[in-house]
Amino acid sequence: MSSIDHSSPSNGRQIMTKILLPFKWCWKQLKRINLTIWIFTSMVVGVLLGWLAPDFSVNLQPISNVFLYMIQCLIVPLIFSTLTVGISGHGDDVAKIGRLALKSIIYFEILTVFALALGTAMANLLKPGSGVSLNGVDAGEGNEMSNSTTMTWESELYSIVPKSFFEAASGNEVLQIVFCAIVFSIAMIKAPNHVKQPMLTFLSSLSELMFIVTRIVMNFAPFGIGASLAYTIGKSGVGILVTLGKLLGCFYLSLVIFIVVILLPNVLLARIPLKGFIKCIGQPTLIGFSTASSEAALPLAMENLQNFGVPKSIVAFVMPVGYSFNLAGTTLYLALASIFAAQAGGINMPLGQQVVMMFTLMLTSKGVAAVPRASLVILSATLKSYNLPLEAVAVIMGVDALMDMGRTGINIIGNCLATVVMAKWENDFGKTMEEDQVSLEDELEAGPDDKQHDIKEQTYHHY
Repeated sequence: MSSIDHSSPSNGRQIMTKILLPFKWCWKQLKRINLTIWIFTSMVVGVLLGWLAPDFSVNLQPISNVFLYMIQCLIVPLIFSTLTVGISGHGDDVAKIGRLALKSIIYFEILTVFALALGTAMANLLKPGSGVSLNGVDAGEGNEMSNSTTMTWESELYSIVPKSFFEAASGNEVLQIVFCAIVFSIAMIKAPNHVKQPMLTFLSSLSELMFIVTRIVMNFAPFGIGASLAYTIGKSGVGILVTLGKLLGCFYLSLVIFIVVILLPNVLLARIPLKGFIKCIGQPTLIGFSTASSEAALPLAMENLQNFGVPKSIVAFVMPVGYSFNLAGTTLYLALASIFAAQAGGINMPLGQQVVMMFTLMLTSKGVAAVPRASLVILSATLKSYNLPLEAVAVIMGVDALMDMGRTGINIIGNCLATVVMAKWENDFGKTMEEDQVSLEDELEAGPDDKQHDIKEQTYHHY
């Protein structure tokens, strides 16, 4: 009579394999879900968690902050290495950089004017401040913020040129890092080849490694995004949406109009592939929107733009500069919020005074990136300068976190579009991809059959 020994090691492994099989199948299916779907899922979970369990959700901010800290660690080495390689390693034409800078600034200012005009028009048309009472509202915090920063031409100049590179790096001062990178690049261009080449090799390697680190960090994005939304909804509460729903609705309607009337025609006029562009900006915009942080989206946006066909030199220059000069969502918000304050305070501002105030906002908003609690500080200073009620700032703060998400998303879309438009303007769009395709085809002709197969696979996945 024979018997089966169930306790033997081989049988034990077979039983364990059968038990783990469903889990392996589930893990395989989960790995097939792309990052965009995970981000959408985390956003829904975060909103529901903030609504249904607000007391628990307000304790999730550290998870969101940790994700943002991980992203912020990437900003300085990524921008410095990419911009330096882009300028000094892809041609010695310094005049081209100057031309690109001039075109970028002109483009940024035109968009800023359109954003301010749209925000002012929507505020006068829909009057979101009408019926809002400021009685009993404490203006203390608005006064404190208006006095916290003095906006002068000197302070704006200092925000460009750092006292120390390491001080600028520790504070993630993007515009100052760009300034240092440009000066360093010019020095590399003028240096002899034996001095330039080792540094160029090092920075090229650093740039590539930082993009790999970016992809690793992005795996944590759903956790940080879900925690950020849960905290925001849990802290503000759903009731605030009812109280200031008109202001919030007016703001997001303005953003939609800005996309359709201003940004979309730019895409069509520049003949940018719309489907490809939407795919390029999708994940960075979602990350920026849900975390209300432009920095969180910068590394992934830069990588996606290069994959989309924008040369590294243009991406590395236009994107960081745009973070200080191309803030269409923020300027639209400031215009709308300023008129809202006047309406809530019962002040009838003549159109001429509104135009002067918009011109002031066009200048002062350039310093937003370097100012803590940026938009509210600029708004408070502007209201104080034009004798508008600072109590409105305290009211707006109730929904500022939700409005910050929208203006950050528009800022990211606007900067990505500006980068592609500049590449089109310079006739450089898609050249990098064409060069990669030629080099791959050359390898195909020279390589053996198995190598050809590998290169074909790389080509398929790349394009």
